[in-house]
Amino acid sequence: MLLITFSRDGGPDQAGVLRDDRVAGIAALAARAGGEIPGTLLGLIRAGDSAVARIADLLADTPDSELLPVDEVTLRAPFRPGKIIGVGLNYTEHIAESARALDTDKALPQRPVLFSKPGTAVVGPGEPILHNGDLTAQLDWECELAVVIGRTAKKVAERDALDHVFGYSIVNDISARDQRRSGQWFFSKGQDSFAPFGPAVRTVGDVPDPHALDLSLRVNGEVKQKANSRYMLFRIPQLIADITSGITLEPGDVIATGSPAGVGAGLTPPQFLRPGDVVEATVESIGTLRNPVVDAR
Repeated sequence: MLLITFSRDGGPDQAGVLRDDRVAGIAALAARAGGEIPGTLLGLIRAGDSAVARIADLLADTPDSELLPVDEVTLRAPFRPGKIIGVGLNYTEHIAESARALDTDKALPQRPVLFSKPGTAVVGPGEPILHNGDLTAQLDWECELAVVIGRTAKKVAERDALDHVFGYSIVNDISARDQRRSGQWFFSKGQDSFAPFGPAVRTVGDVPDPHALDLSLRVNGEVKQKANSRYMLFRIPQLIADITSGITLEPGDVIATGSPAGVGAGLTPPQFLRPGDVVEATVESIGTLRNPVVDAR
């Protein structure tokens, strides 16, 4: 299933399911069946597999005529993660372009390169990426497959890692390249609006192999990134095992698994986002996350 958070006619945010071009509100499905299911996507993640199975059963019995057209709702960020853990330098070609353009190590990392983004960096589909010209002249993009954690994970072995995954989404890892500080990325990557997230969460059962998904990114309709998740240096089980060796992952945490090549800093000449640009990050089976860039000064 494709799970979303949406609002309608200015009403409150609620969890839903996207089926083709129509939307089912989860609370409405449960009410018609006389049951109770969490009304938020984060609550649903915490409720676990049984709640997801219940929704699938209810949706199967619901005709399209009882669903909302998707163009009558506003998609929101699926939820605000408790933690967003980013993975740097996780595609070989991106390692090479970063060494050339950003003065990072050209050798392949021996362990995952990890950083974090705060929940306040999250924005949803259609919401603006803030370009503050007083802080950056090098605002850059990175299309990344996002892993949504569904079960608490601590000291997890690689062989068990995917059992802790709820589903997959998209994070556009926005970066102010000129705000790296002594090699640290937090302010560069953690500013408000620097984690566009969505437009949906594809449940894990719909993704037989998360390492076989096409990724792409466009700026103003022009393709900048085009790759496949098979080219990750550290695959998802390795990432989860490494992170949980010392950090507990909880339901609703998100791992942004790294960017392929094609970031603006790596182009010749370099290209960076400006107010008025529109960025579209796409991952196969999940959808397209579209965000405008606006002047925040």
